[in-house]
Amino acid sequence: MRIEVSLTGMENHRKRIYIIRHGETDYNRKKLMQGRGIDAPLNETGRRQAEALARYMSGQPIDLLVSSSMQRARQTAEFLARNNGKDIISHEDLDEMHFGHWEGRSYETFTDDIIEVGEQWSAGRTDHPVPGGESPEEVLRRAGGRIETILTDNNGVESFAFVVHGRLIRILLASWTGIGLQNMEQIEHTNCGVNFLHRVGSEFEVVFMNRTDHLLELKADSSKLKAESR
Repeated sequence: MRIEVSLTGMENHRKRIYIIRHGETDYNRKKLMQGRGIDAPLNETGRRQAEALARYMSGQPIDLLVSSSMQRARQTAEFLARNNGKDIISHEDLDEMHFGHWEGRSYETFTDDIIEVGEQWSAGRTDHPVPGGESPEEVLRRAGGRIETILTDNNGVESFAFVVHGRLIRILLASWTGIGLQNMEQIEHTNCGVNFLHRVGSEFEVVFMNRTDHLLELKADSSKLKAESR
């Protein structure tokens, strides 16, 4: 998939871009909405996922390691940093979408609201905000703009890893791949899943999306423990 984008001063530089979701938190496990206002740490499963991620990424070149300012993303990035010796650059602009009045609540308590907002977005009204929160377009300007600045300010750097959040990943990749924010639900994301793109001149090229092979061993261990506990 190749997408034309506006890019200044990077015409002849190929860049490797990894977009990675943070590991699991208790909010993820309990199916509670997080968002920008919930700064939850990784739980034990999340830490094991981050360890597996770090082992996988140790075979990939990372020149610049960037995370959001939120605990779950930065803690995940710390596992990568230990393996590759890079410092972490954190930016609040890369924090998760602000989900307003939904944050901290069980999804089951506001299903109708989710459906209503989702219908607005899928109809192309992606400037429609979550009640008390942000719209996808606001998030794209905030986070997408920050990533553009990082890429252009580090023109000689070849490989970037960004550790961020699920909804933000959907927004970024829907924009970068050209399917549009109205179709962002097509973008899958998993805790510690890895997306890999090339950026060459004014084009994005997807190499793979939401790779989770490195997490299969954890799933097998979990299934074994459940079987042994019966």
